[in-house]
Amino acid sequence: MNLWKSSAEKLHQTKYLALMAAMIALKTVLSMYYIPVSENLRVSISFLIVALEASIVGPAAGIVSGAVTDLVSFVLFPDGAFFFGYTITAMLGELIYALFLYQKKITWQRLFLSKLLNNYLVNVLLGSLWSAILYSKGYYWYLARSAVKNTILLPFEVLALAALFKLLLPVLQKRGWITKQS
Repeated sequence: MNLWKSSAEKLHQTKYLALMAAMIALKTVLSMYYIPVSENLRVSISFLIVALEASIVGPAAGIVSGAVTDLVSFVLFPDGAFFFGYTITAMLGELIYALFLYQKKITWQRLFLSKLLNNYLVNVLLGSLWSAILYSKGYYWYLARSAVKNTILLPFEVLALAALFKLLLPVLQKRGWITKQS
């Protein structure tokens, strides 16, 4: 419960609101750049910013940022009809990273588990459901394609997360934005 309270308090602090605004802008811009794999399957690096932000602002502020990012991205760069399911996906992705990384020691295991849950729970299960609803093909058709893509990318994404945090940990700790790592 303390995680939620300290995270919610960040929504009232100017420095964290400014940081969230910068992260929202960065995630919005990065959402424009991706490698299309096939219909509704993309490879992107925006998950790096989502994980970084979630580790700093926590679950409550992360959920708000995820929702705002999805809405701003849609308004500025609409790609089809608006669908609230994708807003839920953005919120849930931030939540998962925050539950594993916020105010905790950042380890390979935490990075792996947070990315694993995001890939399979959010991207594969929910993403396939949203695609089936929007594009009228079978859920299992989308599920299979998404599972293959997310399985192939998982080790590379975990390595990218590890590299990002290894690079930024000293700066984040010095600024007091994340828990001191031993």
